[in-house]
Amino acid sequence: MFRRRRQAGEHRPRPEGTTVPGPDDEELADDELADDELADDELAEPGDDDAADAPSEDDDYVGRHAVAGAAGSGPWDSGEPYPQRQRVDLGSLLIPVDAEQEVQLNVAGEQIVAASVTLGASTLQVQAFAAPKTGDLWEDIRAELAQEIRNLGGQAQEAAGPFGTELRARVPVEPDSGPDSGQADLQSARYIGVDGPRWLLRATISGQAATHPELAGPLEDLFADVVVVRGDHPAPPRDLLEIQLPPEMREAIEQEMAEAEERGEYPSPFERGPEITETR
Repeated sequence: MFRRRRQAGEHRPRPEGTTVPGPDDEELADDELADDELADDELAEPGDDDAADAPSEDDDYVGRHAVAGAAGSGPWDSGEPYPQRQRVDLGSLLIPVDAEQEVQLNVAGEQIVAASVTLGASTLQVQAFAAPKTGDLWEDIRAELAQEIRNLGGQAQEAAGPFGTELRARVPVEPDSGPDSGQADLQSARYIGVDGPRWLLRATISGQAATHPELAGPLEDLFADVVVVRGDHPAPPRDLLEIQLPPEMREAIEQEMAEAEERGEYPSPFERGPEITETR
């Protein structure tokens, strides 16, 4: 199923080429629960940086995948051979899909800024950025993102992961407004990055999988099977590669807008729209 989500918390500072993770997204669909509705005891989040990066957890993460970029391992570049399977075409991203997961598009203003895959009580948010032919863009982005999280009152620490060095973080989540609202809670998240040929693929794992390696495995496998379509067009490093609606969703929205125009209405395609379920 495809849904569209509007990015909330746009007043927060953002380093160039970064976005704060999925817990800040505002769901457009009424029937889906937000990530922050999970009970704190279900997330089993550690209380400090040392606990978040305990050696026993690192041992579970390291080694699930081959070194990123090595022969026969993903994420994949569209210009090179990659395994064929069912993927949804989002323009710059080809994301694997199956019957157990839901693909959502995150929007800020009228731009699609990320794609999210929900599996159970966990979410993988994916973005692709333009990058120089040489250099480690993920190293720079990772340092900037860690500093931003700390500036917001959160915690962030580098750790070894299945795709190389990643960022383990506890990110502030703004409390609901009201007389009983207090300081922002901290929600665990993992930030993963892989440098490819002229692109950087970045992902955020949030929800229960952020602290439970056994739940993170399916999302890591999904990330490893994403195909990045960089294209030949020039783009400054750190520019977000365009994410597009899938063809079937575009057709449904165009039909909806045509029908609305006949009735004298002009809806925004990013406000509400049809929810498309993939039938397999």
